[in-house]
Amino acid sequence: MTETLLVAGAGIAGLNAAMALAKPGRQVIVLDRDPPPPEIDPDTAFYDWERKGVTQLRHSHVFLGRLVKLIRDNHPKLWTSLLAAGAREFSFADALPPGLQKSYVYAPGDENMSFLFSRRTTLELIMRRYAQTLPGVSFVPNVGIRGPVVERRGDSVAVTGLRATVDGAERIFSGDAVVDATGRDTQFPEWLAADGLKVDQTPEPAGILYYTRHYRLRDGQDEPVRDGTPGAGDLGYIKFGVFVADNRHFSVTLAVPEIETELRTAVMRPETFDAICAALPGAYRWTNPERAEGVTKVFGMGNLKSMWRRYAVPGNPTLTGFFPIGDASLRTNPLYGRGCSIGAIQAHLLAKVMDEVADPALRLAELERRSIAEIRPYYDVMVKQDAQAIRRAVNEQAPGYKPRFKARMVKSLLEDAIGPASRGNLAMMRAMMRAFHMLDDPTGWIKRPINLWRIARTWATPRRFKKHLYEPVFGPGRAEMLRRLGISAPA
Repeated sequence: MTETLLVAGAGIAGLNAAMALAKPGRQVIVLDRDPPPPEIDPDTAFYDWERKGVTQLRHSHVFLGRLVKLIRDNHPKLWTSLLAAGAREFSFADALPPGLQKSYVYAPGDENMSFLFSRRTTLELIMRRYAQTLPGVSFVPNVGIRGPVVERRGDSVAVTGLRATVDGAERIFSGDAVVDATGRDTQFPEWLAADGLKVDQTPEPAGILYYTRHYRLRDGQDEPVRDGTPGAGDLGYIKFGVFVADNRHFSVTLAVPEIETELRTAVMRPETFDAICAALPGAYRWTNPERAEGVTKVFGMGNLKSMWRRYAVPGNPTLTGFFPIGDASLRTNPLYGRGCSIGAIQAHLLAKVMDEVADPALRLAELERRSIAEIRPYYDVMVKQDAQAIRRAVNEQAPGYKPRFKARMVKSLLEDAIGPASRGNLAMMRAMMRAFHMLDDPTGWIKRPINLWRIARTWATPRRFKKHLYEPVFGPGRAEMLRRLGISAPA
């Protein structure tokens, strides 16, 4: 008997669900809000492919080692196709600061800490083409989801399909299960609430607005030499990051605190965006007009709230046949670059649950349990860091603000101990980066006795003996930046 699974959404999470769930004897139907991509190359897709259902399509993305490992281990043909399309692997050794590159010796597991350098449009295009070749996988474009088809079965609620429109005509899709991969603005919580299901969810503020502009290296120009100048940094009143992509493209993202009202308005102008980059050495070495040209407008994204949703909670009827993944399950601050990896992780967790848990009444709770074990530690650390960043942004606007002793100690611990210790020791950098790539617990590395000893020893070392381990200044302070931009902002 053929099992039919409906995947609502054809973004990164939905595509990963299709790939992970595909198997003989199973039909996976992916319902896409948008038209199908034409047969185009990655560059044309980036400029012309309309994806109204993916609001963050043309923002910066970082694809972490956890996602790379899932692709290489489970879908090697996809990995080969991505590289053939111009995407690049950037290894752990490539990412090391110059001082550590000289002493680098491979250790097992280093191959799992590679970044994938790619625009999201390129990744989605190649993933979709690959998914369409898998047995039992099909796509239905131009679908507007209107709600779930629900049946009451005693003390349980079963989702047995989806009400939708296809090219404007009403249609019912029936299936054995529905996967919600519709993204951060999913409507399923409201739809299921109408059937008596409460969703456990608490929004957490990210505190920023997100701005991205894409660039292309000029003919005859190469990427800047990686000499240790940081390609990302936090100045309190603004954060920046350079994101290398495929086929000579890269992007810069500026994250502006919500309270920086004048700056967040001005940054939408390409000339202001470029002027900010020009004041940040780590960005300007890429955006220098002699090296690269801007090829897009500035894309903005707001309403950045983190949220963890749970449906299998006490007091709810048992929910069967419904599985949220990706941003529909948990939203994260895009600044951390974990959203696509989380969607892939949950898609593959769901595939294992479907294969290993026979009782449909237990599957959703088991998916949530495994998601908590695999992902929740990163989420909790992120929420704490965002709260700290929001406080710091407020303090940046306070004339004469003097941090308290605890705040000064935390700042010194990060800048004078942890940072220099990791940049001066390969083993510690390796442990820290395994956490960054979502391969290990996010805080486990710092609790290991050997790393605590390294941090303490570095902290106790006088600055003059470790000055080579400090990063250069990220850029000017808030007052100087606003002056350069001609912005008069009340403190």
